[in-house]
Amino acid sequence: MKHIINLYENINDTARNNSDCPHVVLPEEIFFTISVIGVLENLIILLAVIKNKNLQSPMYFFICSLAISDMLGSLYKILENILIMFRNTGYLKPRGNFETTADDIIDSLFILSLLGSIFSLSVIAADRYITIFHALQYHSIVTMRRAVVVLMVIWTCCLGSGITMVIFSHHIPTVITFTSLFPLMLVFILCLYVHMFLLARSHARKISTLSRANMKGAITLTILLGVFIFCWAPFVLHVLLMTFCPNNPYCACYMSLFQVNGMLIMCNAVIDPFIYAFRSPELRDTFKKMIFCNRYQQNY
Repeated sequence: MKHIINLYENINDTARNNSDCPHVVLPEEIFFTISVIGVLENLIILLAVIKNKNLQSPMYFFICSLAISDMLGSLYKILENILIMFRNTGYLKPRGNFETTADDIIDSLFILSLLGSIFSLSVIAADRYITIFHALQYHSIVTMRRAVVVLMVIWTCCLGSGITMVIFSHHIPTVITFTSLFPLMLVFILCLYVHMFLLARSHARKISTLSRANMKGAITLTILLGVFIFCWAPFVLHVLLMTFCPNNPYCACYMSLFQVNGMLIMCNAVIDPFIYAFRSPELRDTFKKMIFCNRYQQNY
């Protein structure tokens, strides 16, 4: 999937010569460290939901889906660094069959991370919409069984799409499809938000009687969506520029920041768990119990 993932390496010499912008190079150790932190943080989120039965609700299942997406993005970079290390030390034949297969599998994790994040945020937005405007019917509409079915469908589609994009990664239609999913899902969420605000204005009194927890969940979603756009949009723009104007000096100047854009993606996986913990007292209490129980057992 080098045509999509490692676009920075594919910038041709003409574009580089036309651009006066220096190419920003970040140490791989920074990528590796941030990726490990991202995996551990999101793993803690999953363990907290498993441990606390009060968190085993559809909303937190959707949050777990987003956490898994973030984990896959971090895991992608960890495995890529390991693969590069084995290749540099001579344990892997450059451009060999094993490296090509491993590279495709690793790149599919990156695609799964983006698609999983987009669909998870979309389903969280739909869940918040139902919570706010159909509060009385929420538990009959959003059941655990339906939530599990929705997540199974989402991840099945993500897996199929990821494999397809890896196989046809060198085709421009694949790149267009890959990048179009990002704005399409954002448009869906934004339309949902506009509808929510319009209904909120026409039912101001009804909305004011809603529990603070429901409105707090909507605010949490807004923060998650903002962080997602901030971290992923630069990379999506990079893909579009690399596909449609690789020789333009202005495009090449922006593409010189490829590793910075990649760093933002890794940071997304680190930031999201802090948002969950900061916005959810139940999660914070679970974290404290997990930490203090482990310390007590060790001391005992």
